[in-house]
Amino acid sequence: MHQEPPRSTSPLVLDPTARRRAEEERVLRSSQAPVLVDILGELAWAVGDPDLLARLLTDPRVSKDPRQHWPRFIAGEIVGKWPLYLQVSVDNMFTAYGRAHRRLRRLVSPAFAARRLDALVPSVEANTAELLDALEEHRGEVVDLRAAYAVQLPVRVISDLLGVQERMRGRFKATIDAIWNTTATPQEAVAAAEAVYEMLGEHVRAKRARPADDLTSTLIATRDDEADGTALTERELVDTLLLVVAAGYETTVNLIDSAVTALLADPAQLAHVREGRAAWSDVVEETLRFAAPVSHMPMRYAVEDIEIPGGPTIRQGEAILPSFGAASGHPKRQGVSAGRFDATRPDRSHISFGHGVHFCLGAPLARAEGATALAGLFGRFPEVRLAVPAAELEPLPSILGNGHQELPVRLG
Repeated sequence: MHQEPPRSTSPLVLDPTARRRAEEERVLRSSQAPVLVDILGELAWAVGDPDLLARLLTDPRVSKDPRQHWPRFIAGEIVGKWPLYLQVSVDNMFTAYGRAHRRLRRLVSPAFAARRLDALVPSVEANTAELLDALEEHRGEVVDLRAAYAVQLPVRVISDLLGVQERMRGRFKATIDAIWNTTATPQEAVAAAEAVYEMLGEHVRAKRARPADDLTSTLIATRDDEADGTALTERELVDTLLLVVAAGYETTVNLIDSAVTALLADPAQLAHVREGRAAWSDVVEETLRFAAPVSHMPMRYAVEDIEIPGGPTIRQGEAILPSFGAASGHPKRQGVSAGRFDATRPDRSHISFGHGVHFCLGAPLARAEGATALAGLFGRFPEVRLAVPAAELEPLPSILGNGHQELPVRLG
């Protein structure tokens, strides 16, 4: 399955279990130029330098559309063979380029208007309180906080946003978890893609039959009402819902997971918040910088040859892998202390929500969920502590997502 490297250098093989993530990020940060990597058998130029990454993410010569600009995709060489096929084959804003992206952004942006996201704040607060009430039954016990809290809050909020029926909510977690698992075989990845489309198709049919004041109904109206040829296609509608679910769920889970871990691993950081030297919003931003919820986000593609000063020329059609984890925690921005979590850090700039025209529309909601979840947890359980040393936490088996398999804590 492996391609022959287009350069004399051997590629850095990214570990699908994420156990070598720290080492890989050191390699990416050590180079101001792109680094040739092997991501599950496909070659790409990984970019971990924040300045170069920001330039490339706004360069019109860099596309997100594999149908136009990735020869291996066009030739059908990854279909059913590459575990990350679904991530690059979706037909929505995530993979759109140029005029197509502007059209989709215009159609979809109103569904993410500040009014709609602000209206979700009571949902975030109510769901947080309910989950904390459930945790009260386990006060003094060891619980997996990722499964019992960090996972449950985003599932509930995204379900409220999309108007998902109660009976379907349990399927959301299992289905989305499967498409983020980069240790899956190609056959398992195909099955996961089929499952997610079956789930979303069922959801769309239910909302067409009974529309309501939710994002899905808004998108369906956009799909069905415009007759001038610019409306969403049915595939774009479903894939936009997939984008909302995948981006709004996994990233927020990892944000809460990593923030709790950082605070419990270094009690001095929690003291900064409790004593007024930092706010929960500061903790959220520092977590996004220190442990980007998404380490790598495939893919971009060179529309034409791109010369990198002091580095290789990225040739037309070659894939580019934005490495948000390496870029957000790069010492170029925060100096020698970049590798240390510090909620009082004056410069917490990061690129974890993307950059340029593809900046995440749901970033305000993720930030609100993170701050509310942290304030609620530490307010209700001020004596919460890790049940195992932080170094023993097993990473999530994913090249993409940056979190833990479990987060065992003792609840006070």
